[in-house]
Amino acid sequence: MDRIKWWFEADYLQACNCEYGCPCEFQAPPSHGFCEGAGAWRINSGKYGQVSLDGLGLGFVAHWPQAIHLGNGTGALFFDDHAKPAQRDALVKIGSGEAGGMPFELIVTTLSKLLEPQFVPFRFHINGRNSTVR
Repeated sequence: MDRIKWWFEADYLQACNCEYGCPCEFQAPPSHGFCEGAGAWRINSGKYGQVSLDGLGLGFVAHWPQAIHLGNGTGALFFDDHAKPAQRDALVKIGSGEAGGMPFELIVTTLSKLLEPQFVPFRFHINGRNSTVR
């Protein structure tokens, strides 16, 4: 199957419940025995085929009962409610891993349950270590 080529350049914000350094990223046990994390991308420029992704948001929240690489996680994906239908379709395919590409195609393999996609407003404030997203 030929996949549609996609790319984006984005600001990325991430947080998890573990100690500094995120042990799961080094295949170590999570600090508290489980992992809960959230992340969001503010897409500055990007395309899915010919569909522009400029200015859109994409995010996730997830819970894993053990280390991420051990799987059995539950996740939810959030997509910008300002996206037009073609953009929504593109973001869902990217975020769900269906479009291929990292980190999306890998992270979905650690989830045993993916909740229904949510279309929500994103508000980013990018300011170094004081950055926020709602």
